[in-house]
Amino acid sequence: MNFFNDSQIARLAIANTNDLVNLLTFPFMQRAIVGAVLMGILGGMLGSFVTLRQLSFFSHAVGHAALVGVALGVLLQINPTWMLLPFTLVFGVIVLYFIDKTDLGSDSVLSIVLSGALAIGVILTSLIKGYRGNLMAVLFGDILAIDTTDLILTLLVLVGGSIFLLSTLRQQILLTLNPDVAQVQGIPVQLYRYVFVVLLSLAVAVAIKAVGVLLVNAFLVIPASTAKLMSHHFSRFLIMSVIVGSISSIAGIIVSGIFNFASGPSIVLVQFLLFVAVFIWFKLNLKAA
Repeated sequence: MNFFNDSQIARLAIANTNDLVNLLTFPFMQRAIVGAVLMGILGGMLGSFVTLRQLSFFSHAVGHAALVGVALGVLLQINPTWMLLPFTLVFGVIVLYFIDKTDLGSDSVLSIVLSGALAIGVILTSLIKGYRGNLMAVLFGDILAIDTTDLILTLLVLVGGSIFLLSTLRQQILLTLNPDVAQVQGIPVQLYRYVFVVLLSLAVAVAIKAVGVLLVNAFLVIPASTAKLMSHHFSRFLIMSVIVGSISSIAGIIVSGIFNFASGPSIVLVQFLLFVAVFIWFKLNLKAA
């Protein structure tokens, strides 16, 4: 069995790096980088509230249920993106309504709904005849395949989310830390919760094409969790989350281009490795102190 030695690996990496530089001149690569920055900012911003409000399982459920929307789009011969957006939005709102109106714990409701949605998604997928390459792309993501429409949708969700969250930041922080006090002070808690779920569902929908159904939750949670290790001050935490999300997305695309890895898993792998590095760094500093 032949193995690559270090020099062969180095030459291969250099050749791939040169190829990557050439790739940057192509429109699809430029769209991928712009999309990575936009989605990194969006994921970092929303992920900050997701981690603090313990909604990571919620975004996980919405992401996996999106398979139903994609399968419906393929079966009805509709662009899956246009089916995915309304489906995830309605699904997220309905799940939150179920959580509010039942005595069951939110994790139980989410597990039930997630299981049912996955079962429906698998059955619908089995009904699709012929080529299923689009479904594989939905599962694992391909940020290099995003088009101008995807960028516009991502930008609209990002602008809308930024306006809403930043214009009500003090109320959002209070709602995150203590919902009961926020209610007493006259903050429309339920309205803010439902608006945030709408934003979160739309963010999941636009990010699925980049990182896939299976990894979209990590795209929201890992950058914010990494930032949380670095700062406990909310404003700095929010800014660091956005920076980590953006930088790791671009780095993931570069890794994908150099080593010819799938783009979605590459982005999440970079985010994971960054989280581990930050965790170890701060653990060592705490021990040294």
